[in-house]
Amino acid sequence: MKQSDCVSIKKMIFYCDQIDALMDRFGRDLDAFRSDFAYQYAVNMCILQIGELVNHLTPDALAENTQIPWRLIRAMRNTFAHDYERTKLSIVWHTMNEDIPVLRRQLVAVLSATTPDD
Repeated sequence: MKQSDCVSIKKMIFYCDQIDALMDRFGRDLDAFRSDFAYQYAVNMCILQIGELVNHLTPDALAENTQIPWRLIRAMRNTFAHDYERTKLSIVWHTMNEDIPVLRRQLVAVLSATTPDD
């Protein structure tokens, strides 16, 4: 895997960790999330950044890691960037609670199994 892919994956892990920190800070319940637009915007920006970083991965990195739903991650990023008003809080809530922890584990596994080439 190219060094640039490793850097992008490390940044994605950082944003996964930021979502977890936001949940610690603002609360891990749906009512807290629904009632605080700053909480929503902060989490959404992290998810958007993860999707943007997917766009920086090489085709080889994407092809070697088909267990990660790259297309869905990019699609969510595109919704946030281009059609934000259609974003459903229930989907974001599910993503941050269910999908982001799984994604983080997958990304860590990819890095641990990789030797970067330059």
